[in-house]
Amino acid sequence: MQLRLGRLPILAAVAVIGWGGAACGPSAGGAGADASGASGGGGTGGPGTGGGASGGAASGGTASGGAVATGGTASGGASPPVDAGVGGATPINDGGPIDVANDRATATDTGGPDLDGGGELLGWKLVWADEFDVAGPPQASNWRYETGFVRNMELQWYQAPNATVTDGMLTIEGKRETVANPNYLAGSSDWKRSRQNASYTSSSITTSGKHTFTYGRFEARARIDVRQGSWPAFWTVGTMGGWPAGGEIDIMEFYAGKVLANVCKPNGSTCAWSSITKNVSTLPAGWANQFHVWAMEWDATKIDLFLDGALMNHFSVADAVPAGTTNPYVARPVYIIVNLALGANGGDPSTTTFPIKYEVDYVRVYQKAP
Repeated sequence: MQLRLGRLPILAAVAVIGWGGAACGPSAGGAGADASGASGGGGTGGPGTGGGASGGAASGGTASGGAVATGGTASGGASPPVDAGVGGATPINDGGPIDVANDRATATDTGGPDLDGGGELLGWKLVWADEFDVAGPPQASNWRYETGFVRNMELQWYQAPNATVTDGMLTIEGKRETVANPNYLAGSSDWKRSRQNASYTSSSITTSGKHTFTYGRFEARARIDVRQGSWPAFWTVGTMGGWPAGGEIDIMEFYAGKVLANVCKPNGSTCAWSSITKNVSTLPAGWANQFHVWAMEWDATKIDLFLDGALMNHFSVADAVPAGTTNPYVARPVYIIVNLALGANGGDPSTTTFPIKYEVDYVRVYQKAP
């Protein structure tokens, strides 16, 4: 897919920032944004089992200069894709001018990652991207939907219609509306079945069964709603070993006034989190009204999580599990999830004016250029 220079990210000079501290321990219901059980206090979770995901697996497609795994299901014995090398730090320039009216990079920008003549990040090769340039639902060749009640005892019913693409932007809309739960069973002890109705709807899209990746730079440019009840995330889950053994990396999640960058350290049936947080109240005025770039650079030795070019969380892969234990972050594929949850860690949305929106300009994956 061709990149338009006007949409390349603006990143500030990299600075290692000791933001906040580790997030609190596991919240009620489990661990992180994709576990059928729960959400971790800094994590979003592991693969959910909420009403399943609609849309069958499609061919993964090809990627120039790097490896994108094809088809297959996201859980199970998928073989790691051939990667184009291990990642490294992206060189960052000083900040340059920004087109404030559109909050997008312009052709005159000098800030952000160093670019070659073709608009690529120096040292990296774009292997997969969705620029959300095709109006309508998210492209079926890239994404599938999670449906129903999925994890963390969240309030929303996930459904496809809440994710739409218009004017080069994916918008996931959280709505206050009543949807009947077809799995309802009076007296059930299972929270997914004990609720007769859902009072809110939203969407969660995933590359599971479509595309997986091993190592690289994962990047999204997005604007998030930071009001009460909102819990957006951009994250990856490993395809092998189930959750949490397969690992989870929350490149971005927000809830309860905090932006978080988390790495799951599998610990039995849950995660011990490496979690760094930043209170939105400490960010510059107007931060929540702007688009921001969240990125991960991952190789066999480290995972670096960035917000607008600033290094938010540096994690040593060797620290993920005890020595001699299978490490989920070494030569193992992951898939991407982009979702907007409501309630649970996000807080009570009952007094919030709806809709709640999560707007995504693009999602890109780079791997080391040969």
